[in-house]
Amino acid sequence: MNTLKNVFSEVSTIGQYSRKYFSYLEKVLQSIDEIEINKLGDAFESARVNGNTIFVAGNGGSATTATTMANDIGFDIIKKTGTDKPFKVLSLVDNNSVVTAIANDVGYDNIFINQLKIHYRSGDCLIVISASGNSPNILKAAEWVKEKGGTIIGFLGFTGGKLMELCDVKIHAKSKAGEYGPVEDAHLIMNHILAHWFQNKLK
Repeated sequence: MNTLKNVFSEVSTIGQYSRKYFSYLEKVLQSIDEIEINKLGDAFESARVNGNTIFVAGNGGSATTATTMANDIGFDIIKKTGTDKPFKVLSLVDNNSVVTAIANDVGYDNIFINQLKIHYRSGDCLIVISASGNSPNILKAAEWVKEKGGTIIGFLGFTGGKLMELCDVKIHAKSKAGEYGPVEDAHLIMNHILAHWFQNKLK
């Protein structure tokens, strides 16, 4: 796959750069396996029907995607469909007092796993959003949920990292290591695809 590395030297305006970026992003999106996308939809539907919670975790830009997903798949779908069986989606990045208390008291690597130890119930899912697939706090949480028999859904980038081996569903947006922008764009687009799909399906 071509990369964005040399694009800047090939263009003279931001408009031209945008077109190159759009083209590259399309290739990143096309790299996501359709079979895995179908598995993603099935996992969400199963969690909804069975009343399981879908936890979401990520760092940095991926943390904002986790927050957006909790809104779009949780509140927005119930608002637009009126379904009496909504998705229970909980972002693990949003309670600042809990996150900072855990980080301060027992270390940043534990900010997700310690929340899961409180809220996780059998049958729940964990979405891990990580471009590198190697974030220690994400890996720790995924390993814990895996040991409990829960479903791990990975929104991954680059080579997929260590999370590739842990995930039951792999939304892998392949790109050159270090190119966070296109990977985070692809993950957010997949969130919107999920939201729009279920908005229509549940009406």
